[in-house]
Amino acid sequence: MQDTFYITPEILLRTQTSPVQSRSLEKHDFSKGPLKMIAPGKVYRRDTDDATHSHQFHQVEGMVVGENITMADLKGTLLSVMQELFGEKHQIRMRPSYFPFTEPSVEVDVSWDEVTPDTKPEDIKWIEVLGAGMTHPNVLRMDGVDPEKYS
Repeated sequence: MQDTFYITPEILLRTQTSPVQSRSLEKHDFSKGPLKMIAPGKVYRRDTDDATHSHQFHQVEGMVVGENITMADLKGTLLSVMQELFGEKHQIRMRPSYFPFTEPSVEVDVSWDEVTPDTKPEDIKWIEVLGAGMTHPNVLRMDGVDPEKYS
């Protein structure tokens, strides 16, 4: 997938806020506890603007790396944040996905409309709101973090 947005052949606008993660991993002293960080920023993609896509938008990345961090921790955090943002009347679902920098990876969808006990599952309309996953061991290694000890 090619999502880069070139101004000239030599100038590329950032497509992700991920570089903040690497700098944070390299500098963090894990003897003082897990790394917890949030990186908001404006990003640019070579997308066609429509109801659910924009060529420029604000992205927020979060990362927690420490001992004994699991996918269950990530799932609980995501569900809690989504319920705070969208309310308890909207359903949240997670689908397996692929991102080269996380393993396992998921995409999170929220129901477009509020869901009642009478709503049939086939009538629920979904919109993807985020991608997530556990930081890939190779990413940790590249930043000098032992993936056997930290996740």
